[in-house]
Amino acid sequence: MAQGINLAIVGATGAVGQEMLKILEERQFPVNELILLADPREAGARIVFRGESFTVRGADAEAFKQADIALFAVNTEISQVLAPQAVENKCTVIDNSYAFRLDDRVPLVVPEVNPNDIDWHQGIIANPNCSTIIMVVAINPIHLAAGLKRVIVSTYQAVSGAGILGLKELEEQVRAWAAGETKNPEVFQHPIAFNVIPHIDAFMDEGYTREELKMVWETRKIMHAPDLKISATTVRVPVFRSHSESITLDLEKDLTPEQVKNILSQAPGVVVQDDPSQNIYPMPLNSSDTDEVYVGRIRRDISGERGIALWAAADQIRKGAATNAIQIAELVLNKNLF
Repeated sequence: MAQGINLAIVGATGAVGQEMLKILEERQFPVNELILLADPREAGARIVFRGESFTVRGADAEAFKQADIALFAVNTEISQVLAPQAVENKCTVIDNSYAFRLDDRVPLVVPEVNPNDIDWHQGIIANPNCSTIIMVVAINPIHLAAGLKRVIVSTYQAVSGAGILGLKELEEQVRAWAAGETKNPEVFQHPIAFNVIPHIDAFMDEGYTREELKMVWETRKIMHAPDLKISATTVRVPVFRSHSESITLDLEKDLTPEQVKNILSQAPGVVVQDDPSQNIYPMPLNSSDTDEVYVGRIRRDISGERGIALWAAADQIRKGAATNAIQIAELVLNKNLF
């Protein structure tokens, strides 16, 4: 990999920021100077990276003068304010929020799918929604081989998609249930323990949530398929970590399940786990704390003429957020695009 850089992490104390630090160590990302930024109220906190203790600073425009690349792991409102300030200070931003994903001037990148889109960035590169990332890694190889006409996807999203507070709420509700008590929901709309909630983000047009429409809009942009028909239903389930997705594809060209398995077995970032006779298929427990998208239950869609149904699971904190952002940073670094 190229020579090391000065790297900032905005939101270093949060769940995704902490995961970014872990993955930077694992992947031996070349860092000359590490700049850890967070809410000014958390300034002074200490974080250990590669055996060295670093002090967290309050995020402001001045901090970006020292950084070559900044990984943003904060909400949309904060990104909208701080990312342009970083760019003004000649710092390349890789943003994990929704703030810039649909901006025509900003590439939306999944390295296994559209790595060359980073070539035209103007200072900001957007990291897609976690569920979108998982899906496009799984379906783009099939699209390249046979063409997609239509995608129907239902997601089964872990509570960690709502951050540390989502994890805490599920744990507290399970403990309360075991003790014969009740813990009222604060993060989710209803109790999440022993429940399934078909409601992630706000409801928008025609009864779809913003999370569902993100999967539509972002997939089309990433895959350069503006007319691709996509319908999504996103659901929160009482799982701590890793999202799962049920995906049905209508193809332009017929493929057998065996051909799809062969295509996916050679696809970057994909692991095929598909032997139902031995109870082998992707699950959240097995995909947690890994960077691959696991695909199985590959079969014909018996309701269509040229259809394939499949099941996917992946760690949405890693591949769905932190790892994807760091993969983008590696591309930026190797192409000297910062």
